[in-house]
Amino acid sequence: MASSHVPLTSLDQLLEPFHEAEKPRSRWRIGTEAEKCGVYTDGAPVPYMGERGVGAVLAELVKSHGWFEEREHEDGDVIALRRGDASVTLEPGAQLELSGAPLATIHETCSEFRAHMRELSDISEKLGIVWLGLGFHPFARTEDLEFVPKLRYGVMRKYLPTRGKHGLDMMLRTCTVQANLDYASEADAIRKLRVSLRLQPIVTAMFANSPFVEGRLSGERSHRARVWLDVDNDRAGLLDFAWDDKPMGYQRYIEWALDVPMFLVKRDGKIVHNTGQTFRRFLAEGWQGVRATKEDWVTHVNTLFPEVRLKRTLEMRGADSLPTDLVCALPALWKGLLYEDHALAAAESLASTIRLEDAKAARPAIADQALRARLGGREVAEWANELLRIAQGGLERLSNLNKSGEDERIHLARLASMTTKGQSPADWLLEKIDPAAPLVPQVLSHARL
Repeated sequence: MASSHVPLTSLDQLLEPFHEAEKPRSRWRIGTEAEKCGVYTDGAPVPYMGERGVGAVLAELVKSHGWFEEREHEDGDVIALRRGDASVTLEPGAQLELSGAPLATIHETCSEFRAHMRELSDISEKLGIVWLGLGFHPFARTEDLEFVPKLRYGVMRKYLPTRGKHGLDMMLRTCTVQANLDYASEADAIRKLRVSLRLQPIVTAMFANSPFVEGRLSGERSHRARVWLDVDNDRAGLLDFAWDDKPMGYQRYIEWALDVPMFLVKRDGKIVHNTGQTFRRFLAEGWQGVRATKEDWVTHVNTLFPEVRLKRTLEMRGADSLPTDLVCALPALWKGLLYEDHALAAAESLASTIRLEDAKAARPAIADQALRARLGGREVAEWANELLRIAQGGLERLSNLNKSGEDERIHLARLASMTTKGQSPADWLLEKIDPAAPLVPQVLSHARL
C-alpha cells in the first residue's frame, strides 16, 4: 500500500484506495455503525464536557472495559476509543457511535452491539444518562447542543450553513444506523452501488424512526430524512450520475468527488482551511503552499455524504437510528440483498424499475409518511415487502446459522412484522404515545436502548 503522505501527482493514484479495498468473497464481512443520542432523565442533552458528560463515559469505558483512547493530536481531547477492530466515536453533537468490527455474520453483529450496551449500562445509570435509538434528537434545539472538540467539526460548523438549511441539524441532532459492505472488484462495487442507491429511499421508509422535534410530535415519520434533503446537495443525495445506462467504474465516482468543495487539510495536528476549493483544483494548484497527498484524498472522500458512499466499503447511509431489537435488521437486510447472487440479481431487477425522478419526488413524502408514501405509482410498503422477500431468500441461501440452528433471517423478523402492516418503527412508536401526556417520560420509556 502506498504511503498516505506521498504527494499525489496523477489521477490514477486516486483509484488506489478503492482497488486496495477489493476482497474475495471468502473475506467479505459487514461492519455496522450505530449512533445514539444521550439525554438526562429530564430530557436535557448530554454534552461532551463535564462530570456527567460523554467524555466521562469514554473515560469509564477505558478504565473498566479495556478500550484505548484516541486523540487527534498530542494535546487534544479524547475523541474516540479503539479496541481491536471496533471503535467508539463521536458525532458533532456528542452523539455516541459504536463503529463495529467487520464481522462474518449478523449473529456476531447482534452480540457485539448488545455487549456494547451492557458496557454502557452501568456507567450510564450512575451518571443518569439514557441513550435513545432515534434518528433525530427528540427534545433539544440546535442552540442547546455543544460541538465536540474535533478539528473538522469547527470547519463544517461554519461552512455547511452556507450550503443548505439543515447543515447544523444534520451535525448536531441526527443519528443513524449504517451498514458497511465489501466488494470483490470494480464491477462488483459499481453494481452494488447502483442497486443500493435505487433502493435507498425504500430502506429509508422501512427504518423511519424520528417523529419528534424539540419536544413535540412533528407529524413526520423521519425528520432525519427531511433534514438530509437540504444539507449540501453538492456532496449528498442519490448521485444522479449513477442512474443512467452509461458504463461506469471507479473513475466516474472519482470525477464527481473531485468537483465537490473541500473542508480542510490536516497537517501535524493542525488544519488548513480550504472550504470552497474543489479537490480537482487542490490537486492541480495546492493551497497556501500545501500539496495534495493520498491522506488528503481519503479525508476528502470521507467528507462526502451521499445516500450510499463508496470508500473502502460501500456504506448504506439512509436509515434512522433504531431500538436495540432493530439495529441488526439493517445490516441483515443489506447482506441478504447484496451478498448472495440470486438475491442481488433480483434486487437489481427490482431496482431497475425505479426512475430517478420518481425517487427524488418520493423522498419528501417518505420523510412524512414512510411506508405509506408513494413511489413510482405504488405504495412504498409494496416495494418494501418485495425487498424483504428478496433479502430473506438471500439470507436463507447463505445459511449462516447461530448456535440454535437459526439462520440470519431471524434478525429481520420484527422488521417484517411491521413492514407487512405498512408500519415503520416511527409508526409503532407513535402508537405508544399519548399526545395529551408529557412527552419526555414516554420517549425515555419507549425509545431507550
